Amino acid sequence: MNIPVMKQAWLISFVLATTVCAAQDRTCRDIKFPGHVQVNGNDLTLNGLGVRKATFLKVNVYVGALYVVQPLHDPKPLIESDTPQQLVLHFVRNVGVEDLRKGFIEGFDRSSPGQSAALAARIAKLNTWMPDMAKGQQLTFVRLPHAGVQVLVNGVPRGTIEGDDFSRALMSIWLGAAPPNPELKSGLLGGECD
Repeated sequence: MNIPVMKQAWLISFVLATTVCAAQDRTCRDIKFPGHVQVNGNDLTLNGLGVRKATFLKVNVYVGALYVVQPLHDPKPLIESDTPQQLVLHFVRNVGVEDLRKGFIEGFDRSSPGQSAALAARIAKLNTWMPDMAKGQQLTFVRLPHAGVQVLVNGVPRGTIEGDDFSRALMSIWLGAAPPNPELKSGLLGGECD
């Protein structure tokens, strides 16, 4: 048998197996997420899954799933990206609307210090769209370059908040220097979901 042909066959098999594995669904905390989603005609790949933990008791709040055009482990290009992205927050416990609103205000303050005034009206708009979230419900943010962020609650569009600055600040909540908890950021960047 021809050795170079065998090497080529092995290489092709390896590449196909790697591609198939990368596209598979993933599960975290018994919640299954698809390996790919479609956003405005763009195929987005699951970059990672992470768990939001709250309080000193490390109570699980939601599992986040980040979908991107090109998976990366470096947060900076993901935050600065001008390609579509989708962030899904699947709640694993009930969260009241006031806690959600407070969380967004604190998240923007932590992730974008000094930008609060420029973002204030848009953060307030986002917070008007927030309901109480029950276990099993989803909050989805679809990043649309040069248009803003579309917000969906359980698959129902609430609207789009304009501005690439808002979009970057929103993604910085989870991927920036001060995420809600380090395990969440690590998971969204492709690390373990724990």
